[in-house]
Amino acid sequence: MAFDRRWLMNSLLIHGGRIIDPESGIDSTGDLLVRGGRIETISLDSPLTVDADSSIDAEGCLVTPGLIDPHVHLREPSEGQQHRETIAIGSRAALAGGFTTICSMPNTQPPPDTPDRVRDLMARGKAANQARVYPIACGTRNRSGQEATDVKALLDAGAQGISDDGDGVASDAIMDRILEQVAAADTCFMQHCQDPEMTRGAAMNAGPLAIRMGLGEWPPMAETSMISRDVELNRRHGSRYHAQHLSCAGSVDVIRSARSEGQTVTAEASPHHLLLTEDACRDYNTIAKVNPPLRTANDIQAIKDGIAEGVITILATDQAPHPPQAKATDFASAAFGMVSIECALPLYKRALVDDGVIQWPRLIAMLTIEPARLVGLQHAGRLVEGGPADITLIDPDLEWTIDSGSFISTGRNCPFDGWSVTGRSLASIVAGEVRWTLPGARLAGTAPLGH
Repeated sequence: MAFDRRWLMNSLLIHGGRIIDPESGIDSTGDLLVRGGRIETISLDSPLTVDADSSIDAEGCLVTPGLIDPHVHLREPSEGQQHRETIAIGSRAALAGGFTTICSMPNTQPPPDTPDRVRDLMARGKAANQARVYPIACGTRNRSGQEATDVKALLDAGAQGISDDGDGVASDAIMDRILEQVAAADTCFMQHCQDPEMTRGAAMNAGPLAIRMGLGEWPPMAETSMISRDVELNRRHGSRYHAQHLSCAGSVDVIRSARSEGQTVTAEASPHHLLLTEDACRDYNTIAKVNPPLRTANDIQAIKDGIAEGVITILATDQAPHPPQAKATDFASAAFGMVSIECALPLYKRALVDDGVIQWPRLIAMLTIEPARLVGLQHAGRLVEGGPADITLIDPDLEWTIDSGSFISTGRNCPFDGWSVTGRSLASIVAGEVRWTLPGARLAGTAPLGH
């Protein structure tokens, strides 16, 4: 596959940008020098006057830690499935969205439920050489929910967390065993919060619209009840428990209560649950079919309130590419899932910054240091002298129109196609190497990055 030519250099000077590093509290105009794949100097007091192989004039742009998406479906391996997405394509798409690190979900075929399969995923990610790829391994054998995996062995092989994403762990006993292992290993469990009995045959949010459309109803309680069960089980374990893709007000309430009690519980929100309601499903629009489903304006407001209060601390796309035929069918039969990793940044900006929920530094924190802490990436999500030079450069004011036809991902199932948005990643730097630049952006020498 032919990808854009990269910048291969030993040193890079980024000057004049607004440097935002949430962990240290830096939010100031300054210069940043990269050498040998690491950040050598951050200067906020005076411009750096050093020779570098390349330089970027970042005036008007944000210079942030490389963004991290802890919830991405890369679809590889995919034995017996129709997916055309690969780790190489998916991790390249992540770079185009400004994400230098992603965590791959385990609902592949076969799933990463053994150390050898985890090591295989690690090798595939390194061979792709795009965004950094960290596998999230299975909580149960074959993701069947019937037998807990050996968490320590999976972590020793390179897994960065545990999940059965795509399915929730329904058994109380199995979930208890997983939480026990997760606590002992000091890792995280990422729960797909869905009671299977409550959602059998369900296709969209429970309510009058689903009834009028003749579709199976998916009640919010199917999500909230599983989180409540897990929080109760976790009282005696104290594990790092993470609720994925919150979609409803009741779930925010449960997470709020657990955190107020001192539990190490976190949660994430996705672009579609911040911007779209069940109304997007009208006319049987299969692109709007997602798991968990789009809900109501009241639920969106509750999620935003949770973010403003610090109850929800992480943003994650739940990138789920599908081939066209998986959506080109009746609503009940269509696949669940959406893609947004290449346009997520301006969507988060619209939902949260433009609406006054949070400001840029907190948005960047939810995309960098917070997910890094969740999955235990000790050197990611921050800008620190001597640390890895994983950096994202953002033009916060660039106006553009989302065009799913131009995505790197093979998935075109984007509900935001055609939206006019503001803000875009201009360059993604991994280990000091500029691995992706926005086509047409002027990056070298004294040419400005911004619009």
